[in-house]
Amino acid sequence: MEPEEHIHISDDAAADPPPRGPRLICSNCTRPGPVCLCHSLPAQPIKTQTQIIILHHPHEANHKLSTTPILTKCLSNSTAIVARKLKPGLSPLLDQSPPAIYLFPPTKASPAVSLSDLPSSPVSKHSPQVLIAFDATWKHAREMIKASEGFLSTFASRVCLHVDESVSGGSIYDSELVLRKEPFGGCVSTMEAVARALGVIEPNGVEIEARLIRVLRDMVASQARYLKTPAKPRPKLLKKGKEKQQLKDESESVKESDRISGHEQL
Repeated sequence: MEPEEHIHISDDAAADPPPRGPRLICSNCTRPGPVCLCHSLPAQPIKTQTQIIILHHPHEANHKLSTTPILTKCLSNSTAIVARKLKPGLSPLLDQSPPAIYLFPPTKASPAVSLSDLPSSPVSKHSPQVLIAFDATWKHAREMIKASEGFLSTFASRVCLHVDESVSGGSIYDSELVLRKEPFGGCVSTMEAVARALGVIEPNGVEIEARLIRVLRDMVASQARYLKTPAKPRPKLLKKGKEKQQLKDESESVKESDRISGHEQL
């Protein structure tokens, strides 16, 4: 009998995990396999009379939880533009100065028509041909609006959903439609904001809104399965140290979700 051959495995080699293969990405919805949304997307993109333009901040365009890519797959007349501001030459459609509305809360300098009041407002006399939304963090969205308003003011009217800055915003843990912590009560994702607006301005808006919300609900539900530990709502007034710790805890929770669902960047 031949002596047994002893193979020595170093501690370092034994501790190394096996290499991971490439992520499986769905060629249709472009999402990782575990959170594929093809079963929820319309068989054919939804047609609307309204043209939808989404100004997508460059940082948000790379965010794993952005709803804009799914929204543009749901709506046939939708376009996403990756830029920090709207200006002449960026969109041939907007260069024609069509009747348009853009979604953003009012300020003292720039009042807005409430979406619920839109049908009875003077804005509705010229049915908006274009709906403009901004997809960015709250801070970046303010900057984008400020940079774009000189151009928009020549043909577009500001319309707002109800937003209450005195109330903390929702998160995935207390809403089935919100993936990330929102800064104020009433803030919603780009997809939900567009769905609500189309619900008012489109002839069959109620049906369109319901179909978009259904897709968004499925998107949130599929991602929520991979969240580790619910983050507690962040109070408005916190000492800097405690606030940083809560931000760190929330960030780690989302990173764990990304790792499990295959959303982490390689």
